[in-house]
Amino acid sequence: MSLDHLDEKQQESLQKIRKRVIEAIGKNMDLYGVTLSTGHLYGLLFFADKPMTLDDMGREMEMSKTSMSTSMRTLLDLKMVNKVWTKGSRKDLYEVEFDWHQTFTDYFAIKWRKAVETNLQVLRKAISEVDKLLMDEVASEAVTEVLQRDRDKMKQAVSYYKWLDRLIDAMEDEKIYELVPKEEE
Repeated sequence: MSLDHLDEKQQESLQKIRKRVIEAIGKNMDLYGVTLSTGHLYGLLFFADKPMTLDDMGREMEMSKTSMSTSMRTLLDLKMVNKVWTKGSRKDLYEVEFDWHQTFTDYFAIKWRKAVETNLQVLRKAISEVDKLLMDEVASEAVTEVLQRDRDKMKQAVSYYKWLDRLIDAMEDEKIYELVPKEEE
């Protein structure tokens, strides 16, 4: 909705409120690994009445087109904004993804799944190597004890990553919302 129907004082008050929210969003976007200016850009789109072009955003943000393009690519990769089509427009238009639950799930599922896969692979290989060393009849009792302790620690880590993998599954298939329901507006 346009602010044109508000008087100057109302517009100033609302812009001040929006600026405070945009600043908070920008500061908290480091959770997603993005810069403050990219967070501010997301905040601008959050309050936009309609999809915006890079030129529109550049005028509002006073950012270079290169910075705008980089920020938008980041937000698109994070699935925090969507490219939209509007009849008669040749320029790309962008709007925010308002389903923050989905944004959170998409981002963390991708990041966590990568960590799970990488760490499980490393841990399983290390456990296999420790098992081979444990089968060595030459190993002293002290060495065997250390190897078994290390193996137990790595097995605990494997259990954690299996749990994390199930948590990611629960996020992706939305079963997480059975345990922690979304807030009603």
